Amino acid sequence: MSKPKEIKTNAMRILESMKIPYTQYTYDCDEFIDALQIADQLSLPYEKVYKTLVTKGARDYFVFVIPIAKELDLKAAARSVGEKSVEMLHVKEINAVTGYIRGGCTAIGMKKQYVTRVDASAQSQAAIIVSGGRIGSQIELAPDDLLCAARAEYADIVRHE
Repeated sequence: MSKPKEIKTNAMRILESMKIPYTQYTYDCDEFIDALQIADQLSLPYEKVYKTLVTKGARDYFVFVIPIAKELDLKAAARSVGEKSVEMLHVKEINAVTGYIRGGCTAIGMKKQYVTRVDASAQSQAAIIVSGGRIGSQIELAPDDLLCAARAEYADIVRHE
């Protein structure tokens, strides 16, 4: 018996080409489950796991990476990219816009380079965990490495209670 071949995603190939170290976590899943369930399944602390959200503004699409237990502050997100407003992209449009599917969307290696913001809270983490680019895969890397690979910037973009 040969062991199953590790499936590399576009995001992983980009990280490797940039010599950025990462750790991959895999989990069994046939369909979309939310990031909190994934964190529970992998026994990961919520504050280290980030989700990737895609929005639409007047001019273009924008990508935001935020902690899984937080909500995107749409006004702060819009300000961070110089827009009057942004709205969440409809689930049906995710693949056409990003090349990824819901639950497997990551800021690294989308079809097109979109303006990307990572929540400022990531700066306090030694490493964060984001989607690996397909359902069933998560990758852990340094927040600054994610910024580099996704050509992103930090911004305060989550709703504060």
